Parts: sequence; C-alpha cells; structure tokens
Amino acid sequence: MTLSTFRSSVAFALTAFTAHAAPQEWSGIYPELAYFNNEGECGTGAVVPWADRLWVITYGPHLPYGSSDKLYEVTPDLTQIIRPESVGGTPANRMIHKESNQLIIGPYFIGAERDVRVIPPKLMPGRLTGNARHLSDPANKVYFATMEDGLYEVDVRTLAVKGLIKEIKNKPKPGQTAEVSPATITSTLPGYHGKGLYSGQGLVILANNGEQSAKALVDPTVTSGALGSFNGEGNWSLIRRNQFTEVTGPGGLAGNADPAKDPVWTVGWDFRSVILMVMEDGKWTSYRLPKGSHSYDGAHGWNTEWPRIRDIGEEGSRLMTMHGLFWKFPANFSSKHSAGITPRSAYLKVIGDFTRWQDRLVFGCDDTAKSEFLNKRPAKGALAGPGQSQSNLWFTSLDTPDKLGPAIGRGSVWVDEPVKAGVPSDPFLLAGFAKRAVFLSHDGAAAATFTLEVDVKGDGQWKTLCAVPMKADDLSAWVEITADEPGVWIRAKADRDIAKASATFQYAANDGRSHERGALFKSLSKAGDDASHGAFLLTRGANLRTLAVLAADVTPDKTTLGDVYELSADLKLAKMADQKGVDFYQKNTVIPQGIVTTDAASVIFEEGGVRWRLPRSASSAQDGLLGRSALRKAREVCTERDLLQAHGTFYELPALNAKGAIRMRPVATSDAAIHDYCSYRGLLVLSGVSPEAAKDDRHIVRSEDGKAAVWVGAADDLWQLGKPRGHGGPWLNTAVQKGAPSDPYLMTGYDKKTLKLTNHGAKPVRISVLLDVAGDGRSTTYRILEVPAGKDIVHAFEPALNAYWVRFVADEDAVLSAQLTYE
Repeated sequence: MTLSTFRSSVAFALTAFTAHAAPQEWSGIYPELAYFNNEGECGTGAVVPWADRLWVITYGPHLPYGSSDKLYEVTPDLTQIIRPESVGGTPANRMIHKESNQLIIGPYFIGAERDVRVIPPKLMPGRLTGNARHLSDPANKVYFATMEDGLYEVDVRTLAVKGLIKEIKNKPKPGQTAEVSPATITSTLPGYHGKGLYSGQGLVILANNGEQSAKALVDPTVTSGALGSFNGEGNWSLIRRNQFTEVTGPGGLAGNADPAKDPVWTVGWDFRSVILMVMEDGKWTSYRLPKGSHSYDGAHGWNTEWPRIRDIGEEGSRLMTMHGLFWKFPANFSSKHSAGITPRSAYLKVIGDFTRWQDRLVFGCDDTAKSEFLNKRPAKGALAGPGQSQSNLWFTSLDTPDKLGPAIGRGSVWVDEPVKAGVPSDPFLLAGFAKRAVFLSHDGAAAATFTLEVDVKGDGQWKTLCAVPMKADDLSAWVEITADEPGVWIRAKADRDIAKASATFQYAANDGRSHERGALFKSLSKAGDDASHGAFLLTRGANLRTLAVLAADVTPDKTTLGDVYELSADLKLAKMADQKGVDFYQKNTVIPQGIVTTDAASVIFEEGGVRWRLPRSASSAQDGLLGRSALRKAREVCTERDLLQAHGTFYELPALNAKGAIRMRPVATSDAAIHDYCSYRGLLVLSGVSPEAAKDDRHIVRSEDGKAAVWVGAADDLWQLGKPRGHGGPWLNTAVQKGAPSDPYLMTGYDKKTLKLTNHGAKPVRISVLLDVAGDGRSTTYRILEVPAGKDIVHAFEPALNAYWVRFVADEDAVLSAQLTYE
C-alpha cells in the first residue's frame, strides 16, 4: 500500500457545509457545526488552530483500524469542511512539529498551506492517543503512542512508520493491517487505555488510565492504570501504578524548548484524590489535588476522556481540566515553584480538548453517545439511547472558566490505611478555596497526635500549622483551616504507627448565586402552572440528524400527548409529515414510575438497594408532579454521566461504575417544572415552556403552529438556574429504633446548613450525628446532641464543614424529627 497524499488545491474534492447566512449560536454552540459518525460514540479527540483554520478530529469508541469519523477544517467564518482524507479511528493525539512546519493531528500531517497527508490505519493501526518529540532525531521523527500502549516512530517527511513496541489487546483480522516495519516486542506496561504522551530529560513518558478486568468495570477503587517511560530502546518501564491522563510540559504542543532541563508534568488520580507529578532531573515529585466531580472515576478509565493542560494565552499560566474543575496551572510549575495552582470553576460538559481561537476559547466536547456504554440505571427506565452519536464545539469568552459553577473539592491523602510514625503524607492543595476543613481519624489502638504542616510559598519549605491530639477513644476530629491562613500545600503525619488512618479534605468556594432563576430560564414553566408546553425528546438515527419532539400539554394533573415534531440543524421546529412515529417515540421516552419519590420527611431516590434522601424545594407543587412521574428523572446529557432531576433540583449523577448516587452533587435548584431534557448537536434541550413565554426569547424555539416549544442552550447554563437549596431530612415524626442509623441525607454541595432535631417523646434522647466524609459509605460521629423530652434543638453547621452525607442514630426508641435547611 502507498501513502495517501491529498492537496488542498483540489478544492472541488472537499465536502463543505456552508450556511445560507452566518451560522447562529446559542450559549456558544453553533448547531450547524455539529459532527456525527456511525459509531457508538462521537467524541472530540483534538482541537488545534493551524494555518488560519481550526482543525478538529472526532473518534469512535474502539476503532483501531479506522471508522466513519472525520477530520474537520473550520474556516474563520465558521464554515465546516469535511476533509476527504479522513480515515477515522479513535484518535486524540496532536502536536505541532516546528522543524517541518506541520500540525500532526490524529494520523494526519497538515502543512502550512493546509495540504493534508495521512497515514492509513493499515500502516499504523491502533487508537492513536499521543505524540512526542523524538529523543535522538527530533527534527525528522516523532513518536505516536496508542491507547493499548503501542509505540511507533514516524518520519515526518516521508511518513515511513516503524513499530517500536507492539500494543496489547488489539488483534487484527486478516487484511486489516499491512505494516511495513512492525514492532517485534509487546508492551509489558500494566494497565491500558492510554492517554498522554510527552518526551523530556531523555525519556518518553506515557500515561494510561484503565484496567482490563471484570472488577474494573464495577469497582472504581481497584488498582488501575500506569505511568511508564521509554528511553529509546526496549520496552516501557513502570514509573507508578495509578491512573494517569495528561502528560505535558511548558512547551505544550510543540514540545519543551529545553528538553534536557524543562520539567515534565503529569496528572492522574486514584480513589483518594487527583494526583499531580512533576519530573525534574529525572526525579518525580508528587502532589495531590481535590476532585470537583466523581463522574470521571471508574477503574476502567472510560469516564475520563482527555484531561488537558494547555496554553490559552494567559501570561504565566495554563488552563487545566481535571475531574470537573477548571484549574489555573502555573506555566513555571516545579517542585521549587509550586505555587499558583487554583480552582477556577466547576463544569458539566465532557471536554476532550480545548484551545484559544479568534479571541475565544473553543472546547471540543463529547456530548451524545449512542452506546451510553456502562451507564445504565433504573432511574432511566426504558428510555431509549440516542439514535446517533454526535458532538460539537463550544465557543466561550476567555473568562468563562472563572464563571461557571462554584468550585468544590473533596479528596484524601489516607483512607483507612496504615501510616508510619513521622512519615508525612503527599502534599495536598490548600490554596484557592474559601472554606477549608480536614477530617482526621485513627484506629483507636492508642492515643495519637496528628501534625498538620503547610508549605506557605510553594518552595518545599514546611512549617507546623497545628497539632491535633486525640485520645484512644477519640477516634476522629475536624480541623477548620480559616481562609486567612496562608499556604499553598498541606500535609499530615502521625506520632505513632497507625494501622488505619484517614485524612480527608473538604473544600468549597463561596456560592454567590441567587435563588432566582437566571434570565436565560425566564420562559420555562413553573411547578404548579395551569399549563406547560412539555415534550418528550429523542435524537433520531438513520443519519437524519434531527431531534424528535413529541409535544405534550402538561398540567398539574395530567399529561396529554400531541403531534410529533422535529428540530433540525437550523433550529426550525416543524411538524413531521408522517405522524405514524408517535407510538414509537411515546414507547421509547417513557418516564419510569417510582425510584424518585417523596414522603413527609424528604425526597427519596432509590438506587443500589439504598434509600438516598434529598432535599425538597420550596414548591409543594413538585410533590404532585413527582407523585405521578410527570417529569423526566434521569438522563445522560453529557457522555457517561447523568443528570438527575428531583423536586426542582438538578444533580450530577455519576455512572454506577463510578459509585453512582453516593457521589452525586447538586447543580442548581429552581421553581421550574422541566418536563424532559436531552443533548442534541451539543446543545442542552429542555421542554416545559410557559405558554406565556416572551416571543422574543431566542432561547425558546417554537413550531409555526405554536403547539410545540423547547428551550435550547448549553449544559453549563444550568449553573444559572438557581443556587442549590432545600429542606428535609431522614426523620419527620418518625418512630425510630435505638441504634438504627437513619437513611443517608445529602449534604455535599450546599452552602448554609442548619439542623433541627425534635424529640416528640416523654424522655430525653441522645442523637449521634454521623457524617460520610469521603463519600464511600463510612460514617463517623460528628456530634452527639441531647434533645430534651418534648423539645427541639437547632444546630448550625460550621461554614467550613462539608460532607457527602449525614445520618442520625438515637440511643433510645423514640419518635423523632431530623430536618435540615440548606440556604
């Protein structure tokens, strides 16, 4: 086989989509720029500006020998061109090779005149995940790594491919490959699902974040992933056995300017927290950061996509994405200059890559996967998956990473594990959060004193912050670290060997959001309204590329189906000529009964055999809507995680393989009655529009006959729906048995928290308040509160105190109430 070479001068061969007018956008998303494939997923692998264009590649889920995915060229006027050289696959690599003046993206080499050359999958099979500068001949050769830990060497001028390390797992069928110089040794690096690749200090560094085992598909705490190195000969050498993603350095896509001396950075995670490492002079230094979201967890590695650290033109810093938070990352980060990492805001989108282009940020997202993979749960009922995989670019202002959801951070350095006397933990980030506390616990074998130390300037110099003495029967303690306490990093150590020690950090930013809906959502109907334009939503397959909208009139008492409409790329909502599909769309969008319910005490979400209790909103009308299952309960709107809707609050709900409900977090609370929601062409689409909605609200798309309407925007607009809040608890006039823990009640992600305990009986009761600090089901006593007979007491939780869940245990049989108010 010969290499395929195409030139951009053959303009007639290019497939271009040009709108009749300038393309329209909603919340930074241009629906006409959406991309589709015929695979189980259509994620964005890379987004890079080059030669006066924006270049984008998409990927399917496991396609080492090519696919229906494309290379896209986007012009400055936002015309999308599908390049005929496209060969598909599962690519996410990108690199700028300065000596040859080429962009390498996926298997494509793009010159300064936008001429595109491609290495066909037959010659270089594998899911291409990263590029790195060559160790000995960087002017003429580059490395390609695959997601199965394979490694190739490619001549950037001739495109000759030489296999260096054969990948694991993939076994081609006859005729699928025709390698000229295949590798003769097979990777011995543990793990798989490769992510980042970079070179420096005489090594090529590869990260992978997955594990091939049945247990890895269900348990996010099993050992998984690896960080490995290659010195130019032989096989990979193991650096660390954890899940890693990005590997890069100050040089970014072009490689480090001084590869012998410049640092190499990598980021990953385990079940405890996010891991950050830096290599200097061949030596690695480790740090830990909190997680904002647990939807990225999963020992298989599939939920993570490609976290990145990229230059977006901010002097002295980079933008990092990791576990649901935007981070400011210092461009000079090193073990001696480690200050400057701070959280910016939380996000919901799944971001595969991002860049700065035309003075905006462009995020390449993974929006809608036909497969939905392992993300199945009863709360979705019989809801059909999307008819076709699709995703889009999300254009934002340069300051958007500072303006989305308030940052929360949770993570540990120890989780019920042995520690040695005097041996400090990894440094854990301290800077950047307004509310900070650490939870400490020990095994009770003897008294113990924990010492907390801080690195004030990020220069590796440590000083004592405080000592926390604990008696043998004093098993746990909370320590608040006030906002005015300086420090970049914090670490812990104990004064004795401890068989089971924990140190867990709970952080939060101030949440200044209003209780009122943002202006974007003014046209949504309100719970209790006499009428609402609802609709059951389902993206269509067969390459139709439209959204089916089954109109429904929703009242407090009933839902009445109407005609079926379709929403197209130009966001025109038109009635389908053939109404025979009504039954199909009705059958495939049914809202399940039960699962999310209410009782007198609170909202109940049942999953995994547990009754998870959630706050009620202020709207009593939500009770009736929830009681008759009128509103959508759970749905995937960003790949491999769900949005749960319960009594006016949206929650981010991790997949079951990422621990599911126990790791959920609230996003926003409002008085809206949102009937259904889904993703389409990268947009978030909501139904439940008020008949009184203003005609000039451009976020509302109506049919010409006025009988159907939807709201369109971006998933991260939901942060503007209203500050999370509510009231409820596990007990309300409840007959409680002595020693029996209550159902868990959600605490994480809320601001001001107040507890009211009421004793409805004739004798005093002592009630233990138990907190699940790490979101893993382990509860520890926070306080024991005595409630007099026939009385109630009110307890305001400290502003810095946060936990995932709270439970209660009484020391006597009694009739009790435990109700919390979140403001």
